[in-house]
Amino acid sequence: MMFLVRRLRRYTRSILPMAFTGILLCGCSATKFIPENQYLLKSVEVKADERELDAKQFQQYVRQLPNSRWFSLFKIPMGTYALSGRDTTKWLNRTLQHIGEKPVVYDTLQARLSCDALRNAMHNMGYMNADATVEAKIKGRYAKAIYTLHAGEPSYIRHISYDIQDSAIAHLLHLEDTVRQGLHPGMRFVVSTLDDERKRITDELKNLGYYRFHKDFIQYDAYRIPGTHDIDLVLHLLKYKTSDDMPERPHPQYRIRDVNFIQQDSAAIPLRRQVLASNTAVKSGTLFSSRALEKTYRNFGRLQAVRYTNIRFRELPDTTLLDCNIQLDTNKPSTLSFQPEGTNTAGNLGAAAAVMYENRNLFRGSERLSIELRAAFEAITGLEGYKNENYEEYSLETKLAFPRFIAPFLSRSFRQKNTASSELSLSYDLQNRPEFHRRVFSAGWRYRWNEPNRHSTYTVDVVDLDYVYMPWISPTFKREYIDSISNRNAILRYNYEDLFILKIGFGFTYNNNNYAVKAKIESAGNLLHAVSHAFSTQQNTKRQYTLFNIAYAQYVKADADFSKVVRFDRYNSVAFHAAIGIAYPYGNSTVLPFEKRYFSGGANSVRGWNVRGLGPGGFKGTGRRIDFINQTGDMKLDLNMEYRTFLFWKFHGAAFVDAGNIWTLRNYAEQPDGQFRFDKFYRQIAASYGLGVRLNFDYFILRLDMAMKAINPAYATSKDHYPLLHPRLRRDFAFHFAVGLPF
Repeated sequence: MMFLVRRLRRYTRSILPMAFTGILLCGCSATKFIPENQYLLKSVEVKADERELDAKQFQQYVRQLPNSRWFSLFKIPMGTYALSGRDTTKWLNRTLQHIGEKPVVYDTLQARLSCDALRNAMHNMGYMNADATVEAKIKGRYAKAIYTLHAGEPSYIRHISYDIQDSAIAHLLHLEDTVRQGLHPGMRFVVSTLDDERKRITDELKNLGYYRFHKDFIQYDAYRIPGTHDIDLVLHLLKYKTSDDMPERPHPQYRIRDVNFIQQDSAAIPLRRQVLASNTAVKSGTLFSSRALEKTYRNFGRLQAVRYTNIRFRELPDTTLLDCNIQLDTNKPSTLSFQPEGTNTAGNLGAAAAVMYENRNLFRGSERLSIELRAAFEAITGLEGYKNENYEEYSLETKLAFPRFIAPFLSRSFRQKNTASSELSLSYDLQNRPEFHRRVFSAGWRYRWNEPNRHSTYTVDVVDLDYVYMPWISPTFKREYIDSISNRNAILRYNYEDLFILKIGFGFTYNNNNYAVKAKIESAGNLLHAVSHAFSTQQNTKRQYTLFNIAYAQYVKADADFSKVVRFDRYNSVAFHAAIGIAYPYGNSTVLPFEKRYFSGGANSVRGWNVRGLGPGGFKGTGRRIDFINQTGDMKLDLNMEYRTFLFWKFHGAAFVDAGNIWTLRNYAEQPDGQFRFDKFYRQIAASYGLGVRLNFDYFILRLDMAMKAINPAYATSKDHYPLLHPRLRRDFAFHFAVGLPF
């Protein structure tokens, strides 16, 4: 049997590279699909004769591009198409052509249209005398298209004048205040800037009651100054006119008369009147405002009780009054769901099931109540000396979320300005393992709010309480690990004791679609510590203050996360990610609670290692069952770079490099070489590399990553420290399956 396995491995190693090479080379046979006297478009280059002109930004205006490349190198889709035959009646040929990409034939018409598009793009950027030419370099059956941009001198705005034909609007725009205007003398003459100013003025007027105003009422005249590249600009704001045969008149300014709420099925709206009013920014008696309209949509969109909202305005004849009709379609108030799942923990198979009840409109104010009951069972193998070898878990979690601030000390303006929610959570978790029984009770009260226009989200954990109770520990586990003289694992013992964790925290997230920043800080035990000193509470034998004879954790923890995606085109991009976290136990604690400690390795960290398989520092796991405790730390660093590319259909590919590790801040005897030190931490940064495949269904992503270790800080010898130079598949390979992108 082993002989057959070795032969199969040898066969795979020899055949797979040959097959891959064949696909790469089959691009040469793609020319068989190119008609006579025509050429395969091999590449496209855009260059400029002016240094200040960035030619790369004009790539998007080229109408015909060559066949796509995987990782910007390999034309695998075209190669797949080229493997097919001309006979499309055969299933194999049709399949290969369907999943592949048809060779791109160089088209002179598309080239001329591309020149026109490039020329117009430069004109819009202020290069009024710009031109674009194309040259096709032919070599054999291949063509390379070279587009050259002749920009010339840019044009600048010398003077701006305004022709506002509506005196009321002229007064509202404050044209004398040049700081508020979007156009200024000396600016580059760019069409997009002119359009931005049209949009700014239109938005400003739509927020001042001008319901019928649109940007077509704003026009420009541009006059070229003879002998120069300067331009005099005139902005015209025309009077109101509904059709060519109607006379011009001042723009009407509309005011809201009535605000009406309509249920789609004509039934009564299952929301309190106060809730409807507080979420409606469009108010009776006020001027029409598009900003208020957008906020109303946004407010009702976040209510769990509302499926969708449709807002229409009705003009009253011969008046400038509007009736606002808000049509609401509501969800079913209650749902009951059942979710089974399978589990696999280190090879131990099991099953779990969850029943969830949800009420989206508990008090007729879109309050969401969720109750989840979960049960799990797992058959644990490989244990000796334990009476029971099964794992059982039962949990009950209840959450009550309010779509508003429940805080009397906040001002009304702050409540209306921010989209907020308040959440109360209670949970109880019962775990019965062969080694121990564990009970966890949790309670929390938190606020979340965001500023949509600023892309910012905030989270405040006002109070978050965890009570960990260990009613039973197996004598075998206690003897071999906790009380063992040879072990003396302080981290292990601390995490199998009764414990209070009372924390407060603050989180911030900023995401503008170009980059994202996350930061969070939390502190635990300070309030309980103050109470202990106020009442002169006595310390236990471990010199810990207690509450009801139970010690409490005391620590501070801070995390920061940054990610950015640089897109080259619609198929290729590079994602960068950096994350750092640090936590320090003090006062009543010398060790962080296990749930608050950092770990490294896994699908979202350094992917060359399995979960909790890396660190801390240069620590090497012993292979014992308690390593999951020891391979945790107080500090974490993650650095990731991932090249992402489109493959075919729903499949995307990735090539990545990861680096990072964890460290302890204190010197624990059971984690040798795990403490952070400035003079050596940089030598303990691990690195890995690999490839990944993603199945993108838009609403969720299935991810498969295969990684190899490159630098392993757990080893000192060069051969083991640098697996990049001395790879061993069995030792250095890691496989991860996950849902969603890693960052």
